[in-house]
Amino acid sequence: MTARLLNINNLSIAFRQGEITRQVVDDLSLQIEVGETLALVGESGSGKSVTALSVLRLLASPPVVYPSGEIYFKGQELLHAPERTLRGIRGNKIAMIFQEPMVSLNPLHSIEKQLYEVLSLHRGLRREAARAEMLSCLDRVGIRNARTRLNDFPHQLSGGERQRIMIAMALLTRPELLIADEPTTALDVTVQAQILQLLKELKQELNMGLLFITHNLGIVRKLADSIAVMRDGKCVEQNAASALLAMPQHAYTRQLLAAEPSGEPCPLDAGTAPLLKVEALEVAFPLRRGLLKKTVGYHYGIKGLSFTLRPGECLGLVGESGSGKSTTGLALLRLIHSSGSIWFDGHALHEMNRQKLLPLRHRIQVVFQDPNSALNPRLDVLQIVEEGLRVHHPELSAASREQKVIAAMTEVGLDPETRRRYPAEFSGGQRQRIAIARALILQPQLIILDEPTSSLDRSVQAQILALLKSLQEKHRLAYIFISHDLRIVKSLCHQVIVLKQGEVVEQGECQKVFAAPQAEYTRQLLALA
Repeated sequence: MTARLLNINNLSIAFRQGEITRQVVDDLSLQIEVGETLALVGESGSGKSVTALSVLRLLASPPVVYPSGEIYFKGQELLHAPERTLRGIRGNKIAMIFQEPMVSLNPLHSIEKQLYEVLSLHRGLRREAARAEMLSCLDRVGIRNARTRLNDFPHQLSGGERQRIMIAMALLTRPELLIADEPTTALDVTVQAQILQLLKELKQELNMGLLFITHNLGIVRKLADSIAVMRDGKCVEQNAASALLAMPQHAYTRQLLAAEPSGEPCPLDAGTAPLLKVEALEVAFPLRRGLLKKTVGYHYGIKGLSFTLRPGECLGLVGESGSGKSTTGLALLRLIHSSGSIWFDGHALHEMNRQKLLPLRHRIQVVFQDPNSALNPRLDVLQIVEEGLRVHHPELSAASREQKVIAAMTEVGLDPETRRRYPAEFSGGQRQRIAIARALILQPQLIILDEPTSSLDRSVQAQILALLKSLQEKHRLAYIFISHDLRIVKSLCHQVIVLKQGEVVEQGECQKVFAAPQAEYTRQLLALA
């Protein structure tokens, strides 16, 4: 056995449920040398994350079996190693950045406590030395005002900031092999560039191997030494990055390379009255200090935001993580306190209490950024998607609700036969489509889409974008599209608002802003897209 850093030979993985065994990875072989970056790409559900989790034997539910194969780390066999051996490798020699940071971070512990736990367990650092190391690492991964953010809890961070905390936790141990499962999915283009540069620097500094799982081929071009392409649990092509990107041999690889966002937004009807009108919207979070947690000031999540949105129109909100994009969505949904006015179809939402808002809720729906935390793990897909119907249409029979669920799942590209499965049995991209189906089933007039395609591979992104456009034309749906992918925004949105640290730096028609940006920050975002 060659003492490569990581050697996976003829690996097959299957899930066993009762009498049924479902194979999810078939005869996979991968190798990573010391200091090498291998990019593992493919559609959601192709077996990428399952393979990564198997390296550290982290798969538990549903019951997993390994019909064949071997996994070696520096000559040490892992697939059948005792738990004690694996505990010495996990975190110390092999670290992992998970795909969904909100699930991976402990919601009851502060960021400082979780980072200190890593340094205490794996490097034996005392509090003061650990604190200096934490601040240095948080600064390197792009957390602004790191010293003041240590006392924050995960729910107080944006999706991108939570992902950066996960990256910091993994890098603090200085591993020999880093497994990164979609580590830049929730990050805007500026922070994405910082993280990629950071990974390059650390790889060189520590001579670290990197298994990088992604669906973003733009990142693969910048980072990978070699690429393996997976489809339906099999590796269909593997080669040096330069050779594979220049001359892909397999039809599926060529399909992935061609699946970039394109097209124009749907045409708008002239002279239609606004569906949504927002004036001087502000969200302020109190800053509390001292033993009694006295309010000493306010941090503005969003400040002075105004716009109008017509039926069938799409508004794009872009900017860095923490710039106020998701905060704006929550304020429009009246899920957090805000000042200013929000008018929806003539109704003054800012003047309504919870009870008065309830009859309007089904007309404004949302798809959240993190599908895993947005889906109840104890409910199957049928129960999740029909939940809104139970609340807003109690007159429907169980059979009628099920038929509507089947239709909604079909529209978003999910097999209706899987409606009795639970969220844990789906890939990240499939869970996002479940969340979209849940929003669509109530036939709303406005949908707030918070990074709805961030966890989807390019081919599925294209399907979802085509679906959103077709629904927009058919039902004159209005969208507020929150994203850091400017190519998708250009393809879908009529208007765009560029946010930075809660303030509007540029606003206008999407095509005009993209063609001739006035603000330096907008030009910076476009240059990195």
